[in-house]
Amino acid sequence: MIGSTEDDPRKAELFELSRRLLDRRPLIVGSNRGPLEFYLTPEGVLQPRRGSGAIVTALSSLTRSFSFSWVASAMGEGDRRASEGSGGQSIQSPLPNQNVSLRYVITPRRMYHKFYNILCNPLLWFLQHRMWSPPFTPNIDSVVYDAWETGYKPVNQAFAEGIISEAGEKGASPLVMLHDYHLYLVAEMVREQVPDALIYHFIHIPWPAPDLWQLLPAYMRSSVCRSLCNADLVGFQSTWDVNSFLESCRLFVEGAEVDFNQGIVKTNGRETKVRAYPTSIDVEEVRRIATSPRALNYEQRLQQLCGEQTLIRVDRAEPSKNIVRGFRSFHIFLEQHPEFHQRVKFLAFLVPSRTHVKQYERYQEEIENVVRGVNNAFGSETWTPIQVIYENNYTQALAGMRLYDVLVVNPLADGMNLVAKEGPVVNTKGGVLILSEATGAFEQLKIGALAVAPADLQGTAQAIYEALSMSFEERIRRNQILIDAVSNENATHWLLSQMRELESISQQR
Repeated sequence: MIGSTEDDPRKAELFELSRRLLDRRPLIVGSNRGPLEFYLTPEGVLQPRRGSGAIVTALSSLTRSFSFSWVASAMGEGDRRASEGSGGQSIQSPLPNQNVSLRYVITPRRMYHKFYNILCNPLLWFLQHRMWSPPFTPNIDSVVYDAWETGYKPVNQAFAEGIISEAGEKGASPLVMLHDYHLYLVAEMVREQVPDALIYHFIHIPWPAPDLWQLLPAYMRSSVCRSLCNADLVGFQSTWDVNSFLESCRLFVEGAEVDFNQGIVKTNGRETKVRAYPTSIDVEEVRRIATSPRALNYEQRLQQLCGEQTLIRVDRAEPSKNIVRGFRSFHIFLEQHPEFHQRVKFLAFLVPSRTHVKQYERYQEEIENVVRGVNNAFGSETWTPIQVIYENNYTQALAGMRLYDVLVVNPLADGMNLVAKEGPVVNTKGGVLILSEATGAFEQLKIGALAVAPADLQGTAQAIYEALSMSFEERIRRNQILIDAVSNENATHWLLSQMRELESISQQR
């Protein structure tokens, strides 16, 4: 069942609402990464493991409580072998607490490369995180045109066919839940073949203003928006994203009627509701991991790296996270406040990300250069101002967040940023959150955080000083505001809000 209802009565409502909806409509989830991955042991034996990624975590309560289908890309040779062994049919997950049957989408490797490495990353990801420099990039050339036609479109078609096959096997009008920027064209393809499906598409990353979408050819941006308008419900992380999408539909979808007050787009007699559903965390689960014996062992070791006061950041090592500017702001802070020399440390837990993408490789070098510059300028034999730990280790990162006096979260753009929510609920020191206004989390957490503009080095340096100089009483007050905000709109609240809307739409049809 969906967890214990003793700590949060909303879980009982979520379970009952989901049961009623899924009794009438079989659920089919579509996402690039699935809840299950197979890997090959050195002996060549297939072994299953839980899939990674925010989508798998976000839907974990459903996978524990209900049986449904999940359509996802085969991510490696293990997935391909497992699919071949099943004759291309769905695979029932062998993992505990996963009541899902997984259908792998297998496409030629060259096709998937074009889909993922040319269209999804970096083109769409960079555009939606405002990471292009419009006078110079992107450059939409024949390679991109080809990747759209022979990569992005056919992979989306393969996903649609997998979902359509699952719908045919269920024999009822399904609830189709699509996720993220990989599958923008699927809703329209499924709608053509399964017109009575209830389709929901949730987009986890930011949706920028239309002027950025105008960097893409008209047929690409209109295809994306038109397909999404074939969904009954489109979900985003923030009201900013909702408004940007509505304006994009007004400009790019021929004949669209947009109601900004109601959050509705009407196209070809169909109505699409557009809503903000900020993703969140399972507070109790995060705290359980952060206080596990393994985490406490990490915490004991990390305490030796801390200063009298400690700044911490936890990020993937990628340009959108704005890590270099965060360290440059720390450099300015140390220049302007020498009284903190020898007393303050900055620990960064960075996860290597997309190392095969040249922009990421260059950014990694920039990170290393700025860290070296700060440490050379201010460090001594007994004091290293910045220490970076490169490792994909969630438990260690949570252990580190228990120790911060200041948590720095300053992305250029972020759909949500769950670190900003995890930090306050595990921290033991009444730590202060410095938060970029460009994160989806800012709408919920701005009252308790110190706000910074992502490009404002001086302002971020001032925020660091304010945070480190803040009274303990004020720190505790602000941290409690953050804890309350996260607890009130937790992972259960996120999923329940969506299920209520989907139930309402289903009853109207």
